Amino acid sequence: MRTTTAPDAEAPETVAELIARHWGDPRTGLMYGADAARGVRPAVLSRHRYAREAAARAALLVDLLPPGAEPHVGVLLDNTPEFPFWLGAAALAGAAVAGINPTRRGPELARDILHTDCRILVTEPAHLPLLRGLDLPGVRILVTGTESYAALLAPYADAGPGEATVRPPGPGSRLLLYFTSGSTGAPKAAICSQGRLAAAGHSLARSLRVGPDDVHYVCMPLFHGNAVIADWLPALCGGAAVALRPRFSASAFLDDVRAYGATYFTYVGRAVQYLLATAPRPDDRAHPLRLGFGTEAGAVDAARFAERFGVRLVEGYGATEGGASVQRTPDTPRGALGRAGAGDDLAVIDPETGLECPAAVLDADGRLTNGAEAIGELVNRGRSLFEGYWRNPAAEAARTRDGWYWTGDLFFRDPDGFLYFAGRTDDRLRVDSENLAAAVIENILARWDAAAAVAVYAVPDEVAGDQVMAALALREGASFDPDAFAAFLAAQPDLGTKMAPRYLRVLDALPVTATNKIHRVALRRAGFLPPPADASRPAPVWHRTGAGYRPLDAESLAALLAAYEDRGRRELLDRG
Repeated sequence: MRTTTAPDAEAPETVAELIARHWGDPRTGLMYGADAARGVRPAVLSRHRYAREAAARAALLVDLLPPGAEPHVGVLLDNTPEFPFWLGAAALAGAAVAGINPTRRGPELARDILHTDCRILVTEPAHLPLLRGLDLPGVRILVTGTESYAALLAPYADAGPGEATVRPPGPGSRLLLYFTSGSTGAPKAAICSQGRLAAAGHSLARSLRVGPDDVHYVCMPLFHGNAVIADWLPALCGGAAVALRPRFSASAFLDDVRAYGATYFTYVGRAVQYLLATAPRPDDRAHPLRLGFGTEAGAVDAARFAERFGVRLVEGYGATEGGASVQRTPDTPRGALGRAGAGDDLAVIDPETGLECPAAVLDADGRLTNGAEAIGELVNRGRSLFEGYWRNPAAEAARTRDGWYWTGDLFFRDPDGFLYFAGRTDDRLRVDSENLAAAVIENILARWDAAAAVAVYAVPDEVAGDQVMAALALREGASFDPDAFAAFLAAQPDLGTKMAPRYLRVLDALPVTATNKIHRVALRRAGFLPPPADASRPAPVWHRTGAGYRPLDAESLAALLAAYEDRGRRELLDRG
């Protein structure tokens, strides 16, 4: 029988306390390095060994930090064992980790490191080319896996938890400085304290019934909050082992799950779609997975995932910033995320009027019929756990205006109070004076059998407002049939008259960020223009005329651009 966490287990006050509990525990704590294709079995470290490695790095960190420096260490690593070692080290030392995104380049990468006041940066040989030529004054770089790194650590091999601290860790100690999305400007570093993170991990471990027999497969990047808050921390709280994948791989996913005996994983963005896009195998259900937890899978893909792999996906909502959370209950309807968490006063607000949006009207199949009125921004009018952004008072003020916490996410609420995600506020479209949510349209388009992945975004209308554009990635072996797609749209009862895409771009795969979220900035920048002249494979664009779609040929494109020129809005189509 699988052991689970005790329902009345006391919540830890700090993450440092969770790390210290590992000391002397011989059970499996960390696994890594499995490669089924090469017949390589995973390396296994005990929970005690994990705590020992974290304590050694905590002692090293305390000695390396210059006097008076902020106790921040930047971590520019893939999901190698060194990443959780340094997370544990920071917790024990009363310091903080800034997760550095390896897809950032040049001045943007340097900005992230310097903005978070990191005087120490931990990286690996594979990422050293990213740092060449960067001006990083006062930053000491430690390169894992090298002889010099091993020599630095050697004198601290016998350190124990709590023996070396910058300041004694407490519930209010900063532990994470995690960057939010930079799609609308420079990324913001959200502050996460040990107390809030320990409480979040404990809550998830209880609700997901995490126990010592579980293995948490960490395939999402640890520089992002999803992997740390929803995967690593619940494992620490519930006594589960952690298995690391350096970078997400859809093709290696099931092999890894079997090699590690993984029972749980987290996902974000398009990861589930990538898994569904792999070729079906007879042994798709031969694995120990019991649960996946994450965001943005969508009801259609969640159902397909459960049918194919026999694994239930649970959608959650709780931003890294901690400003609002939605709690799932046993009676949560299909497609909903749940209700407001304890102590939260969540409302769906029209940002233009400041008034609460009316309740959603759902048809017999649970489809939204009044999206223009019901969709608004999710706002927490009660107490908020938001702890601010590092050295960014303007962003803090925007997030907490009028005494409320504004999530930046679109939702709608049904008459029973259940909340449904409808996308980001940046993804809202205004077509013929009607507000539309990209996620709602995406969920409809995802029903098309030929679609492997869908993204909906705004392109400017020739006269005013927006037009709907969609990017489609097709399933293996499928081809785009414009007549079949138009017939599919006509058969969708909840596709409003202004929701049908005016433009379509058909791609082999959607562009994504390092966290597997759709790279909407790249899609919006391209708009309906043809690809650059050096593109190896042009991505066709289709244009809706009447009830059907036809290729956007040179003549049609010229007419469109002429219309934009007439409106003086040609700059909106600049690829930048």
